[in-house]
Amino acid sequence: MINKTSCLLPLALIFLDFILISSLAKPTPATSLNVLTYGAKPDGSTDSTKAFLAAWEVACASAKPTTIIVPKGRFLVGNLVFQGKKCTDAPISIRIAGSIIAPEDYKVIASSLQWILFDGVTNVSIYGGLLDAQGSSLWKCKNNGGKKCPTGAKTLLFTNSNNININGLTSINSQKFNIVIDESNSVNIAGVKISADADSPNTDGIHIENSHSVNITNSRIGTGDDCISIGPGSTYVSIQGIQCGPGHGISIGSLGRSEEEQGVENVIVSNVDFTSTDNGVRIKTWGKDSKSFVRNIVFQHIKMKMVKNPIIINQHYCLDKPCPKKESGVEISNVRYEDIQGTSNTEVAVMLDCSKEKPCTDIVMGNVNLVMQMVNGSAQASCNNANGLAKDVVVPFTPCLKKDILLA
Repeated sequence: MINKTSCLLPLALIFLDFILISSLAKPTPATSLNVLTYGAKPDGSTDSTKAFLAAWEVACASAKPTTIIVPKGRFLVGNLVFQGKKCTDAPISIRIAGSIIAPEDYKVIASSLQWILFDGVTNVSIYGGLLDAQGSSLWKCKNNGGKKCPTGAKTLLFTNSNNININGLTSINSQKFNIVIDESNSVNIAGVKISADADSPNTDGIHIENSHSVNITNSRIGTGDDCISIGPGSTYVSIQGIQCGPGHGISIGSLGRSEEEQGVENVIVSNVDFTSTDNGVRIKTWGKDSKSFVRNIVFQHIKMKMVKNPIIINQHYCLDKPCPKKESGVEISNVRYEDIQGTSNTEVAVMLDCSKEKPCTDIVMGNVNLVMQMVNGSAQASCNNANGLAKDVVVPFTPCLKKDILLA
């Protein structure tokens, strides 16, 4: 006689296994937190600072993935500091459908280094939304020579952070830099729009410093300073699909202001359109003693339209008065310019002004064609203390680059 219990037992075990496997396969449900629940008001006049911080505290403590929702409307906030030291490191997404605005009086946030700070966070993503720092009155103060104008606040700063995503964010009217990535790793910035007046001082679009593995893609940036600037200690930076202008172009530097400053290496800038910018692709270093370096850099597939200095290396950069008038100690090597086309607003389209103390080495240009914007104008190149190789067509003729000689 067959024991019914012995037949049912294997079936029960199979059923329990199925339930266990199914539960493991299901992703952990995300928690959603709406800032309205914590007292935020979308009226553009009520201070919602405490509400945003309260939502962050809950998300930070959660062991589950959490989404903070900022719905449509205008949310007025002062200085926001999102600390990550006590967080569980479960993913936190901030989805912004509306606008986050700073106080109209620039002095409220200008005394701080930044308006919105993420410090020591991991696995944080920002999607969509608009940040309006309302900095135009501070620009006016500075441009009118006001001696008591504050430096101003950066709009958005990530520091000491890892695995950061910024997607579809718009930043306007920043008092100073718009987005800053400092001492952070594995950062992806995509589809951002950054806008400030052409005469707005120090409003760099995106600034990277002491950071590694930073990718910036498919973004539109127009400011009064660099569209993107890469500061000391930055490595493995990829910049692709950028529309830049107005502004000062894409810059590596300035570097070498202090002697022990770290260098920059392994940077690729590709598929960028520059329109009416002061510079195109630029490397700038201070004329001072330095142990810093710039190496393994690629600028490729770039279009210039009415750009004042399409290709420039400036190793005599100085804002001090008086300038020290020394040669730069920053060592520049292995820089490649490939497939760069377009028009220059000045006669000198290529300027390689390198250091006598440490000349630029292994500068390689190929398929470069830059002409003057003026009808019948002929662009020129200027070289000091630089050497390398010219491959294929290089216009204007760059005398310091040898033809048909392979580099060692």
